[in-house]
Amino acid sequence: MLEQKRADARRNYERVLAVAEEQVAAHGSSASLEQIARIAEVGSATVRRHFPTRQALLEAVSHKRIEALCARAHDLTGAGDGRSALLEWLTEVVAYCVRARGLAVALSYDDTESGPYHNACSVALEEAGNPLLRRAIGEGTVAEDVTVSELISLIVGIALATEHHPDAAAKAQRLFRLSVAGLNPQDMPQN
Repeated sequence: MLEQKRADARRNYERVLAVAEEQVAAHGSSASLEQIARIAEVGSATVRRHFPTRQALLEAVSHKRIEALCARAHDLTGAGDGRSALLEWLTEVVAYCVRARGLAVALSYDDTESGPYHNACSVALEEAGNPLLRRAIGEGTVAEDVTVSELISLIVGIALATEHHPDAAAKAQRLFRLSVAGLNPQDMPQN
């Protein structure tokens, strides 16, 4: 009997997560938890049991994307020069955040749920990006006091600021390039 309950709970979790992925893709981070429950054909309490907060739901929906970004950071760790590898990875993080509705919110810091400046998505990306950043800092191509956490916050801000722009991807990439180059015209990359 206990094994059957566990199997049912696992099926409910998988069904709720599949529906949540569809709803977040369609409606972003404001996807209705009640709508997710209706489509998954479970009660609202079941959704909340598996995902007690909206942040927990967004983190679960974003899990595969985060894993892919972490793997990409690992792949780039020894590639090219440190700054180029770091910027290539961060550019991919920007693209994911813009393309994957809800991911920027999943990476946002919320000090009301799991402690100040902590969430599983950001922690995973920070751990994955640290070797890239340390290498760039060691080569003297990135300031010593920059943290991956700050870079993720910058990307989240850009993604959130551009999510309703007609060409959000292009606008987000331009803002990211601007933030990397600064305001000095000789340092501005073209595009």
